Amino acid sequence: MNIKRIRGRHHRSNGGMSARQGNNQTPLNRNHVFDSNGPEMRVRGTAQQLFEKYLQLGRDATGAGDRILAEAYFQHAEHYFRIINAMTQAAQQSQAERQERHQKRMKAQQAESGDERRGNEEAEGESEGETAHAAEDNAE
Repeated sequence: MNIKRIRGRHHRSNGGMSARQGNNQTPLNRNHVFDSNGPEMRVRGTAQQLFEKYLQLGRDATGAGDRILAEAYFQHAEHYFRIINAMTQAAQQSQAERQERHQKRMKAQQAESGDERRGNEEAEGESEGETAHAAEDNAE
């Protein structure tokens, strides 16, 4: 067996899958374009586009009386439906985390500005007290 033939320029040790796909993580970008090898043809598009396309192909196959092909299309549609749901859940989780960080920052800023106000009020009170003592000293 020729090693050079195995290690051609397109050979990847992980079977051609990207690191993200190898970890069973779906891309978070809704505009990510998928290449899908369907039962009869190759289809390319976003997860939403592929879901709609396979759903329509499944309906067409059902109408034509080919239940097996229809089931294959519906299974492909279900796959992309699950990807869409995973993306939506990831986006919602990310948004919740951002909101939580924002609220923590706002609370910290409010606490910080409250400390500054208290410090300024105390400093003003001390200077007023010093002025009063100085006035008393001058009166004597």
